Amino acid sequence: MALWDRVKESAASMQEQLNAKKNDLKSGAFRDASMAMCALVAAADGSVEPAERQRVAQLITTNEVLRNFPADDLRRRFEEYVDKLEADFEFGRVGLLQDVAKAKKKPAEARAVVQIGIVIGGADGDFDDTEKAVVREACYSLDLPPAEFDL
Repeated sequence: MALWDRVKESAASMQEQLNAKKNDLKSGAFRDASMAMCALVAAADGSVEPAERQRVAQLITTNEVLRNFPADDLRRRFEEYVDKLEADFEFGRVGLLQDVAKAKKKPAEARAVVQIGIVIGGADGDFDDTEKAVVREACYSLDLPPAEFDL
C-alpha cells in the first residue's frame, strides 16, 4: 500500500472513531483544545499560508464531530489561535498547548483532540514529520502515550 493511501486510511479511521464518540464531545474544554490543536497542526512548519488557513477552516466547519458547536464560533477561535502563533510562534505555541491540556481531565476528549490533529494533518494526504511532532507534543500535554496513535 502506498504511503498516500496509508495516510488517507489512517485519517479516515480516526474520523470514524471520532464520529462514534460525537455525543460525548460537547464541552468547552474539548472545543478549545480542538481548535488549538487545529491551529498547531496548521502552523507546524512555522507559518500558515492563507490557502492552508482557509483549507483547515473549511475542514473544521465540515467535520461531523465539531458540528456540536456553532461553525462561526469554531472558525473565530481557530483564527484567534493562528493569530497568536503568527504574532509570536514560541510563546503562542506554549499557550496553545496549555489550552490543549485542558482536555486531559476527560480521557475520551483528550484522545479525540489527538485524533482531530491527525485528521487535520492527514487531510492533504501528507501527515508530515513536523505535523506529527506537534501532535506528539500535544499527546505529552494530554498525558497520553504517542505510541497509542502510532506517533
